[in-house]
Amino acid sequence: MSATDDITDSRPASEVLAWCKTLVDPALRDSVGRLPPSMRDIAGYHFGWWDEHGRPSDTGGGKALRPALVLLAASAVGGTPTVAVPAAVGVELVHNFSLLHDDVMDGDATRRHRFTAWWVYGSGSAILAGDALLTLACDVLAGSGHPAAREGTRRLTSTVLRLVDGQSADMAFERRVDVGVEECLSMVSRKTAALLGCASHLGALFGGAEPERAELLRSFGAQLGMAFQLVDDLLGIWGDPETTGKPAQSDLRNRKKSLPVVAALASDTPAGRELASLYGREPRDEPLDDTEVARAKELVENAEAWEWSRRRVDQLLADAQRDLDACAPRERAAAELAMIASMTTIERAPRLLDGSANGAEPPG
Repeated sequence: MSATDDITDSRPASEVLAWCKTLVDPALRDSVGRLPPSMRDIAGYHFGWWDEHGRPSDTGGGKALRPALVLLAASAVGGTPTVAVPAAVGVELVHNFSLLHDDVMDGDATRRHRFTAWWVYGSGSAILAGDALLTLACDVLAGSGHPAAREGTRRLTSTVLRLVDGQSADMAFERRVDVGVEECLSMVSRKTAALLGCASHLGALFGGAEPERAELLRSFGAQLGMAFQLVDDLLGIWGDPETTGKPAQSDLRNRKKSLPVVAALASDTPAGRELASLYGREPRDEPLDDTEVARAKELVENAEAWEWSRRRVDQLLADAQRDLDACAPRERAAAELAMIASMTTIERAPRLLDGSANGAEPPG
């Protein structure tokens, strides 16, 4: 084993993400710079590169989780991370296409501690900017010149279709009170999990992996994506808006069927039945008021949905690690992928996920 493969040389997760942004951001900016000015201005604002007046901004955007999975997956199978940069850019463009559209559909006014693009530019313009990013993602991947470009583009477009299908199911759930846990898990598998799985898969393909190893890394990313979404849902109920950058309890206020809520509704407990009544009252499109939001939060807690969610996260992370180990990855890349998995789940919400003792109480 060479020194560069030694697990002791693995970098902290924060350093890995910073390294990823250093590699990917210039290519991402170059790609967005090719958009028509009307779309480029909105996209740059959404990414946090400038404010609504075009003045440089230092908000920094997201953590670049998905590009990091691409680059580390390429490294894990013995490839060169820089060769996978076009795949990382493509995945990040698709992710932000989905965010622009989600913010419009959810009516969220803030993201990452600033107003959302639709709030600043209007919903129509934000939707068009999202469409432009999606088109650009396919163009970047197809035009990369990499031997895996054709297969990678096909994988990416297939993932987008799954994302759209998952979003459609998510929206349909809002009009129902009888959503089951398994169909909610299926919905998440077509959204967050699908794109993280695609990121790992594309990285493996661009790293030169054979199909079996690429599929194991796809499964690793998908399991991580499920855990990531569950943590996101927990933070949507119990998280601090100052930390999450999202409105407090917006999912509960909008009667969204997040996984903890669905687990509570399906619990067949007095709390679950009261929550079903609260979520199902007419008119369905009217948000809950502050008193009702507080009560809904209590009911989710009383139905033990927090504990169910915590156990599920533990199992998903164990399954992800199993898939990662099975693909015989390079040791340093494997260690860094495991650290990224921990940082984006357990370390995002230690107050919610710490320990597993019976009788533990959710944070107030």
